[in-house]
Amino acid sequence: MQNPFSKTYEPADIQMFEFLQGIKFFERLRQKEMARFLPAMHHRKYVRDEVVFFSKDPSQALYLIKRGAINLTIDVKDNFETIMELSKGDAFGENSLLENAKRTYTALVISEEAELIVIPHFAIQEIFDTNPKIKAKMMTSLAEYYNTNNQRLFRSYRESFGFFSLRQMFE
Repeated sequence: MQNPFSKTYEPADIQMFEFLQGIKFFERLRQKEMARFLPAMHHRKYVRDEVVFFSKDPSQALYLIKRGAINLTIDVKDNFETIMELSKGDAFGENSLLENAKRTYTALVISEEAELIVIPHFAIQEIFDTNPKIKAKMMTSLAEYYNTNNQRLFRSYRESFGFFSLRQMFE
């Protein structure tokens, strides 16, 4: 039997919660917590070769991919080198969960079209300021995400030993 005092959500909201549940940074949140993000979400369409953001830009939003494909690239001398290809259900711009961060990569649309959900940094920070539990859950997911990336980086370094010095990371 359903609790008569519990909030009921529209089918579109429930569909959005199911989508968010599959995204690393939202996986620990309950529906009630995810609902806090709904008013802050903006749906945007992008086309092939459109840049979502550039490396070194201020981190002003978190992006969730509803449809399409995005390449995350880094600038290596005069070339863009792809570090990851993302598609439906993936998120990027994760350092917008942090304060005063700058983008570490460029995000480029590689599909004909991409439909993204954009959550502005200021809205995320507002939610974090009033909901420390949501912030703690999302920061834990962010820490796990960065830990996994570090493991990949170090594995890649071991496999390509000699091409770069890991000590440069800390200089």
